Amino acid sequence: MGQIELTQHAAIRIIQRNISQAEIQEAGSEARIIENYPDDKYYPSCLLLGFTNQMRPLHIQVSRMDSEKVRIITIYEPDKAVWLDFSERR
Repeated sequence: MGQIELTQHAAIRIIQRNISQAEIQEAGSEARIIENYPDDKYYPSCLLLGFTNQMRPLHIQVSRMDSEKVRIITIYEPDKAVWLDFSERR
């Protein structure tokens, strides 16, 4: 994923949801875009789906501030009741 910057919201959520830095790297390294938000509030963003080495699914909402830096807006484990195969809303 390159250089990563966390929003304050993301930093809080990572702690609350017990997501490790290693899991973020693992999920982010092979993540794919599942939703685009070109008109997001500050910068265009997108929702990524990635899996940790232990196959934990993670949704990572990111915005690209420049060519080298990615800002994580939020991160969470998707709810099976809301997501089909973790990548499509029910």
